[in-house]
Amino acid sequence: MPKITTMEELFIDELRDLYDAETQLTKALPKMAKAASSDELRNAFEEHLEQTENQVERLKRIFELSSEKPTGRKCAAMAGLIKEGDAMVSHSDDTPVRDAGLIAAAQKVEHYEISGYGSARTHAELLGNDEAVRLLEETLREEKETDEKLTELAQSMINEEALTSVSSSTDGARTATVRGRSTSRSPHGR
Repeated sequence: MPKITTMEELFIDELRDLYDAETQLTKALPKMAKAASSDELRNAFEEHLEQTENQVERLKRIFELSSEKPTGRKCAAMAGLIKEGDAMVSHSDDTPVRDAGLIAAAQKVEHYEISGYGSARTHAELLGNDEAVRLLEETLREEKETDEKLTELAQSMINEEALTSVSSSTDGARTATVRGRSTSRSPHGR
């Protein structure tokens, strides 16, 4: 990667990072939706996929305005966040506990995006690129709304369902965990 020496170069580099991050996310969100056991969470991921596809188009528009290409930068941070989410899914069962983990993974992604879009918007302001500011602000607002929606899902239902979920132990008995206490019963409810 060539050395970045101007604010314009930094701005384009940030946009390329965001573009690659969003492109990776368009591939990850369908997997996250499929892994969700909650219909509400699945719908939230599917809705955010549509938003993400629109966000990619906004970024393309900014590149056109800047006479630049969106390629040339790999977002290692997003790759790592997606990898962590994939690992959590593969190490959990299809239960509300997985859904709670999916929300945590998705919020890590949202916070990364909020940070990236906030910085890019600020740099666009410094550069006097009003159209980029408008487009980036629109995406930043969506990312914050998605984060709030995920928090609401977690707090209103998913986390409580995960807390009271029933899991099978290795001896065939069922163990329910309720607010830090375990209660065991046989698979037949006795």
